[in-house]
Amino acid sequence: MKCNCNELIPKCIDIVPIFSCLSVKEKQEIIAIAGHKVYEKNDVIYSPGDYDEKLYIVHSGKIKISRFTSEGKEQVIRLLGPGEFLGELALFSTIPISDYAVAIEKTSICLIGGNVLKQHIKNHPEIGFKILEELSKRLEIIEEMVEGINLHSVEWRLAQMLLKRKDKHNVVYLNTTKGNFASQIGMSQETLSRKLSLFQEKRWIKQIAPKKIAILNVEALENIL
Repeated sequence: MKCNCNELIPKCIDIVPIFSCLSVKEKQEIIAIAGHKVYEKNDVIYSPGDYDEKLYIVHSGKIKISRFTSEGKEQVIRLLGPGEFLGELALFSTIPISDYAVAIEKTSICLIGGNVLKQHIKNHPEIGFKILEELSKRLEIIEEMVEGINLHSVEWRLAQMLLKRKDKHNVVYLNTTKGNFASQIGMSQETLSRKLSLFQEKRWIKQIAPKKIAILNVEALENIL
């Protein structure tokens, strides 16, 4: 459902890093061409085969990008929150979309038409460089994911992800369900639950809450890697 949420679009443009290099006036030009849409939980934003030349910017909520194997197994590629964007590949390619994008909670999105945005990129090449910088980061994450699944054990993958996500207090907050978290590191939810229980039995971690894990022995996890 679309709305005239004029007060939301400026906030949306302000929080996305790719437009941080623009002046207030230049941001106003982007705001003038942006639209807004709200998706409810489990709404599909796009799916394989679609061709939608728009840049989607998450204002609030959360989106899951994933693919499915021929057997129906889901591989979560990434999760996007406020300030992050998707749909950028359609700006540079005529190949149809190959991923699913699904709102995993109520999500507010700002949309910018591809043709108009391309003109702004011509006028402000720094926007294009910011998009390429973000794509490079995503490619690195995908390469790490593929390497982990192909070359390392499930214990290695879990230890690596926990260490990567811990805060200064050695606490890991999962920003999604355990099913999505498991898919991101290439294992089933059942396997994840077993390995978390194993790590807890060894007193390496403690599951404080469904989405909160305290690391009790950092060195033990590091020794797995």
